[in-house]
Amino acid sequence: MIRKFLIHYKFNDQSYLYLTIVNFLLKNKKIFEILKSYDTIIPVPISKKRRKERGYNQSELIAREIAKRTQITYNNQCLFKTKNIVEQSKLNKEERQKNIQGVYEIRNVQILKNKKILLVDDIYTTGSTANECCKILSQANPQKIDVFTIAKD
Repeated sequence: MIRKFLIHYKFNDQSYLYLTIVNFLLKNKKIFEILKSYDTIIPVPISKKRRKERGYNQSELIAREIAKRTQITYNNQCLFKTKNIVEQSKLNKEERQKNIQGVYEIRNVQILKNKKILLVDDIYTTGSTANECCKILSQANPQKIDVFTIAKD
């Protein structure tokens, strides 16, 4: 049910639904307290082409709102998607791993050094995207990197 909701949010021009997602998450005091333990929150970036097509980055909207409500530093100036690729949702596990390699780039590494980073993604399917992003973020020598997803497929 949550997966269907997220797909609707992501692909049907329903950007306002991020508030419903964040409200639901942050009503849980345990989740709220865990989230507050991070120094910075980073959304999984999407390509410029995909952002133009969709009009928004669904993970960015969620991450920005969580940051605002928990007073975690929001950061979208360190992790970038530099290549436009075939949508991961159209590929199998092996194809996803190959497709995502070399797609992300890190900048402003000094901002992330020794920080506790929370990477936000919408749906965790095979982990290829999250793993690749974490690999790139680890180049900044953070204290730790955790991944927060809304749903697991």
